[in-house]
Amino acid sequence: MAYHPRDPDHNATSEETSQNRRLYNPYQDLNIPTKALYNLPISPEFLFPEESLRQRRSWGENLTYYTGIGYLGGATAGAVVGFARSVKSIEPSDTLKLKVNRILNGSGLSGRQFGNRCGVIGLLYAGLESGMIAYRDTDDLINSLVAGLGTGALYKAASGPRSAAVAGAIGGVLVGVAEVGRQAAKRYVHF
Repeated sequence: MAYHPRDPDHNATSEETSQNRRLYNPYQDLNIPTKALYNLPISPEFLFPEESLRQRRSWGENLTYYTGIGYLGGATAGAVVGFARSVKSIEPSDTLKLKVNRILNGSGLSGRQFGNRCGVIGLLYAGLESGMIAYRDTDDLINSLVAGLGTGALYKAASGPRSAAVAGAIGGVLVGVAEVGRQAAKRYVHF
């Protein structure tokens, strides 16, 4: 029960007025200045000094990032495509409830399909890029290009060698364009 101080003009018994009451402070015996509790460092903290020398994400962070971004981007694009297909397939005799159901089903189906495909591509790319970085012990453009080539080839490997080669070339070109765009953004766009 919390202590609520009374005004002196209220009727209080002599027993209540004679008692010395004080508010309970759970921090009174700690002797810690409160500013020291919340003065947190703004720079990242590392367990080992060699971790601070590395200027990139770890392989686990890389894997999570590319897979998540791939799934999210693919699901969003797939939902838009599914919405457009569903709107085109609506018949004039459909009720409002049937139209909404058709749109939601079409958007959900395409969103899941596109999201899963793009998530797998992100997973393959992140794994190959992290493997190349670990193998070569350097982080440069060659790792990204090889990872793009390998991702495209692995993704379409079940379709045959010709499809795998074409998909690998497309993956390499897409990664090359993305790297050139990133370098241009670093050089010309100042945040």
